[in-house]
Amino acid sequence: MPKPRKQQVSLDATPYYHCVSRCVRRAFLCGTDHLSGQCYEHRRGWLEDKLLSLPEIFAIDIAAYAIMSNHYHVVLFIDARRAKAWSDIEVIERWHHLFKGNLFSQKFVKGEKLDHAQRARLQIYIEEWRSRLSSISWFMRVLNEAIAREANIEDGCSGRFWEGRFKSQALLDEAALAACMAYVDLNPVRASISKTPEASEYTSIKRRCDAAKKSTNPNHKAQQVETLHPFVGNPRQNIPQGIQMKLTDYLELVDWTGRILRHDKRGDISKSTENILARLGIDDSQWLEMTECFEECFRTFAGGEQSLRAACETLNYKRP
Repeated sequence: MPKPRKQQVSLDATPYYHCVSRCVRRAFLCGTDHLSGQCYEHRRGWLEDKLLSLPEIFAIDIAAYAIMSNHYHVVLFIDARRAKAWSDIEVIERWHHLFKGNLFSQKFVKGEKLDHAQRARLQIYIEEWRSRLSSISWFMRVLNEAIAREANIEDGCSGRFWEGRFKSQALLDEAALAACMAYVDLNPVRASISKTPEASEYTSIKRRCDAAKKSTNPNHKAQQVETLHPFVGNPRQNIPQGIQMKLTDYLELVDWTGRILRHDKRGDISKSTENILARLGIDDSQWLEMTECFEECFRTFAGGEQSLRAACETLNYKRP
């Protein structure tokens, strides 16, 4: 029986989560239905635009994503500090971008006075909305519902478009995060949709590559893609919030991993790639297995043995 989502998400263990959502019925998220000849490629744009717009409202960033024909992958970063720093009016305004709110919140944003009881009740709503705006469940709900409505209107039908429950995995350490991001970014290459990561449409790796080509210093946080969670370089004191490795190292890592996964060619590991694997504490004999079948290697949590043990202790998980 699936575990409740609240038992799978612990910000004390990690702020990074890999989520996968798949279509139901025989409908296509994207791609072409070879039986009917109907093309659904435009839906990739629907999903990508909505996905990249939600971090402007939620306290959640996109670290990686890949939009496939009947499912999509996304790696999310929950920024709890950002949510806590929002003022009450900012929480209300963000929530009103998604929903109507209620009578009290509508009066509050208009500057109308509320009595003590009304203000106390509104405060309860504000804290609930603040929590929801940093929740991957609500993030995925808003995203999926918007796409489902558009797809059902276009298909002239009603009912479920997505599976009832999206899959999520907690990424407990830097090794798990890097492996999962590479797994997500290489999805089109593995599916023979694209020959190279930088040519993979509707993926985070293509957006990062496009920005890197135009940048004088692709590793600088300010010169990276604004809509994606940034790479901030190697771990150090006073490091800014972001993925703790260089963008160029990650791009080399993805490229090397993609070459190794090809059946007709096996490349040598470059010195720079060896350095990053050593820095992340990754056993290169296990790296291919992790990035080739990440979802099968891990279930609810992903990480090294020490990280997994710590997460289990935090959430009081017991060995069956």
